[in-house]
Amino acid sequence: MGRIQGARRIVSLCANLRLEALAAERGGKAVFADVNVDVAAGTLLRVIGPNGAGKTTLLRILAGLGAASAGSARWCGADAVEYRASEAAIFAGHASAMNDALTVAENLSYAAALAGFDSSSSDVRRAMSQLGVEKLINRRFGSLSQGQRKRASLARLLLRTQPGERAWLLDEPFVALDTDTQAQLASLISQELAAGAIVVLTSHQSVTINALKIQELTL
Repeated sequence: MGRIQGARRIVSLCANLRLEALAAERGGKAVFADVNVDVAAGTLLRVIGPNGAGKTTLLRILAGLGAASAGSARWCGADAVEYRASEAAIFAGHASAMNDALTVAENLSYAAALAGFDSSSSDVRRAMSQLGVEKLINRRFGSLSQGQRKRASLARLLLRTQPGERAWLLDEPFVALDTDTQAQLASLISQELAAGAIVVLTSHQSVTINALKIQELTL
């Protein structure tokens, strides 16, 4: 799967995501079925559809946090080696996935460890700086405003060894962000795409993202 160099996990770029006859159920009822798509490195995949169509369910399956009822979702590196979802992608959903009792720095350090990275305090500060929350580094997460919580949570995406090494799975990432921060996040997504990452995005907001390759998947 990955290679170990010192304490850091080096994972090949995820060069391809392939969904074949993918289906999902909720409460015994079909959410979506027969989803087929092939996504190459550096592609922005916009997942669209009405509320209840299964957009979040799809992203959770791609992240390895949910199970498909049929079909397959496969992440492959440039060397055609297949990776587990937890190695291939980082998921940022509606929930913050942060502990209110811990500081922002403690939360991000823990998130980095779970992802297989041995991030130093400077790595955490760099990630926070890119989303404009470096001044919150020693604040308890539970004391932050909604917008601050969202930005601090999104900083988890930047705790990686190199840009583009893992796919980003983003479920309504622009919610609770002001216009300037939305533009900042859009720029970071564009940079990740340029570095070769696959980005799968759901969003009801119209935010411009620069991408050489854009695909749409309607559920």
